[in-house]
Amino acid sequence: MSASAQLPLRCWAEIDLAALERNLKLIRASLPPHIKYVAVVKADAYGHGLHHTAAQLMHAGADLFAVANLAEAAALRELSADWPILLLSPVLPDEDRYLADYGVAATVSSAAEVARFDAVGRAAGRPVAVHLKIDTGMGRLGVWHPQAPALYAQIRAAAGVRLAGVFTHFASADDDPGFTAEQRRLFLATLDALPGLGAAPLLVHADNSAGLETAPGDSVFNAVRVGLLQFGILPHPHSLLARVRTEPVFSFHTRVGLVKKLPAGTGISYGRTHRLASARTVALLTAGYGDGLPRACSNRGHVLLHGRRCPVLGRVCMDQTVVDVTNVPGVVQCGDYAVLVGRQGAGEISVTEFAAWADTIPWETLTSVTKRVPRLYKTPRGL
Repeated sequence: MSASAQLPLRCWAEIDLAALERNLKLIRASLPPHIKYVAVVKADAYGHGLHHTAAQLMHAGADLFAVANLAEAAALRELSADWPILLLSPVLPDEDRYLADYGVAATVSSAAEVARFDAVGRAAGRPVAVHLKIDTGMGRLGVWHPQAPALYAQIRAAAGVRLAGVFTHFASADDDPGFTAEQRRLFLATLDALPGLGAAPLLVHADNSAGLETAPGDSVFNAVRVGLLQFGILPHPHSLLARVRTEPVFSFHTRVGLVKKLPAGTGISYGRTHRLASARTVALLTAGYGDGLPRACSNRGHVLLHGRRCPVLGRVCMDQTVVDVTNVPGVVQCGDYAVLVGRQGAGEISVTEFAAWADTIPWETLTSVTKRVPRLYKTPRGL
């Protein structure tokens, strides 16, 4: 153990793996039985820590993992040699051979990619699994939908490639249901133009936590990509999964490094962007934007101390943040625990609220908590 690992913590994140497992089970229970659970764990599992998170999701029964790149896939292979993995981002030419080495499925958007992966599969003596992505209006990855039948035919004709899935991605699932419905219509129409699609066992997926509308019955969809919701954050209040009451998995903590009284008129922090209108008691927290407390929270955010909300005063610094503790019951002291995201007493600050103070989204907030912030894992009993 390193010397630094033995030191008291100044800023840390807690990851509740028991809550993560409960969330997966709740989400799965709300889905039709034939729907596969694709756990999206890219970007270090949205900042929660890939190894611990993925291991818990494996234990809870996720069917497939989706990651952004081969480095993330390689990390998952340290946990399981054969758990299905889908790469959601493009594969670079000098990465091609690792598709066979790690046994992961690649996203295909172009004829050139099919030719490259076909060569890899032929050389390896076993086909490379691919998911055909169809661009229905996202304008990012995927083959433009009118061109999908030709690419589909090329995949079918390539001996070194095995079609394992077909999918699309909604551009505005959280705020434009009309456009989402049009993307869904285009996707379904494109699937109808792919001959023999239903003859092989394929994953067909379009929905994620924000846009899920998959219904039981004879729907062509048989998988859903779940990212933010499994971590207890609802991306869109009107999705099918909005009724699932998941729990927050992530919380963010720091401590008080100094408490002092300052007279009226004192300027606070760099640029003196806040001036005290009256004499106040302030606390200096041992966390700043170097840990993941955004500078945009300056003069906007709050923290919890003794269960009471305390406003951020002045600019957030790299390693320190000043908050007003004048109205906190009791005596705030050096060493006290403060909550940046999470619950303390009767108070709560959600990731969504924290992100709003910084004019950003929960996805960015979670992935912006820096590597110098240790993750502490609360594991379910018996594990």
